[in-house]
Amino acid sequence: MQSFDAIVVGAGFSGISALYQLRQQGLSAKLFEKAPEVGGVWYWNKYQNAASDTPSELYRFSWDKDNLQTYPWPTHVLPQGEIQGYLKHIVDHYDLRQHIHFSSELKSASFNESAWTVKFSTGESFKATYLILAVGTFNKTVWPNFPGHEKFKGEQYHTGLWPEHRDLRGKRVGIVGTGSSGAQLLVGLADEAKEVVSFQRSAQYVVPNSKSPVPVEYRERVNKTYDDIWNKVRKCPLGWGYDLKTTKTFDVSAEEREKVFEAAWNSVWGFSMTFDTFADVVTDEAANREVCRFIQKKIDTIVKDPKKRDTLTPPAGALWDKRPVCCAGYYEAFNKENVDVVNFKKTPLVEITEKGIRTTEKEYELDVIVYATGYEQDGSWIEIDITGPNGKLSDKYAEGATAYLGVSKAGFPNLFFMIGPQTPLASIPSIAVFQGEFLTQLISKAEKTKKVTGKPVVVDTIQQDEDEWVKHSNAVAEATVFYKGNSYFFSDHNTPRAPKNGKRHVLWGLGGFHTYVNACQEALDANYRGFTFTS
Repeated sequence: MQSFDAIVVGAGFSGISALYQLRQQGLSAKLFEKAPEVGGVWYWNKYQNAASDTPSELYRFSWDKDNLQTYPWPTHVLPQGEIQGYLKHIVDHYDLRQHIHFSSELKSASFNESAWTVKFSTGESFKATYLILAVGTFNKTVWPNFPGHEKFKGEQYHTGLWPEHRDLRGKRVGIVGTGSSGAQLLVGLADEAKEVVSFQRSAQYVVPNSKSPVPVEYRERVNKTYDDIWNKVRKCPLGWGYDLKTTKTFDVSAEEREKVFEAAWNSVWGFSMTFDTFADVVTDEAANREVCRFIQKKIDTIVKDPKKRDTLTPPAGALWDKRPVCCAGYYEAFNKENVDVVNFKKTPLVEITEKGIRTTEKEYELDVIVYATGYEQDGSWIEIDITGPNGKLSDKYAEGATAYLGVSKAGFPNLFFMIGPQTPLASIPSIAVFQGEFLTQLISKAEKTKKVTGKPVVVDTIQQDEDEWVKHSNAVAEATVFYKGNSYFFSDHNTPRAPKNGKRHVLWGLGGFHTYVNACQEALDANYRGFTFTS
């Protein structure tokens, strides 16, 4: 059986970052990916209008200075094809493709005698000292179990499983779900499909972002200050590089608030409304309602049809307590005659029929139903049969996934996560770069210890430190408006793993990327606090 120092699973931003940094460290490393090409979520999400909501200059690796000129970003917000194209370019430019096995899905992993034995869908097995799971949280799709779904005679798809272009021109399409993918797809189909109907459970607050071209002078400025930008990224709550906001919503006049909100609405990045306006938008309900009021005014102005406008407007007093949805042209799309919206709370779904979707009000005849219903945020790890010295990972995660500093689980030695449980909600490429650096430091210490002792070294996490990190993450989440929202940030949404104590368990760190970076650095400075290295 072939052995490696490290096996990485997943060829998205995190996996590629880990592979590159492990190879730079001189370790033998192989990456395995279930898709036939790199991209991760950006391989599978090829639905019309799929795009990022992170500034394009950060949708690359901080260590990739070679391609600032040769592979420039064309727009402020990148479409799917540009993102996957960049990742393809990276693996070829840095000669990483030879270290990647495609069409190989990890099925099981077991730890024995200081090494992991991993088995893949191809029937192949390998051994590795270190196993790094970069499978991501946007992986295991959630399909609603609507009555009658098996009767539908048309096509049924999920936005998270869209590996090639599907021609929906001239078809009647129903989209179930109004998160990021549902909103983007609706805009993408508004001028293409014969009819588009958005079926929503609850109305969203949607903020525009922009795919406008990047001016030459902007690109040149970023190229010249690239290192400075990435230094600022580590001090930024969202990992974007904007300055930390200290002014609170009611520190300024109503007129000044309107100016700040208007500037954020017109910004090229939709997340600006939440994180780059005032310091208390996600922690103070009154401040949050000021933003809601502003967006509701935009809906009133943009959407012409009163019935559509009423359906698209969240209830009075509803907080903006979900993951922000960013999509240019969303509300404008509903001014088209072929685009409609249905609210399942006002007219509940009865069943899926042979012809389409029937509510208590009417039957909507459709050719295609698309489920934009998201993912199980910790389902990627649960799906794999992972067995450590003291049991299965799925059993440990029965009430929601946990990981110390988002990268390791006590009792599962030499197993590391990328974008793991309680990783901060932030720019994924920023996290991928930082966690890759952090893990290589842990592995480097283990390898140096191995050279001294002459014996294999096992890296594990102290349970108490993991518990404290999770307790801290939950406390931070409880202090935000998100705690009351129906969001994938928590294990009781889109997963069967709600805590039995009745409280909510957070799967994403909501304290900011900057505080996470500090916590990781403090652990390193305190002689790798929370980790053990044993021979």
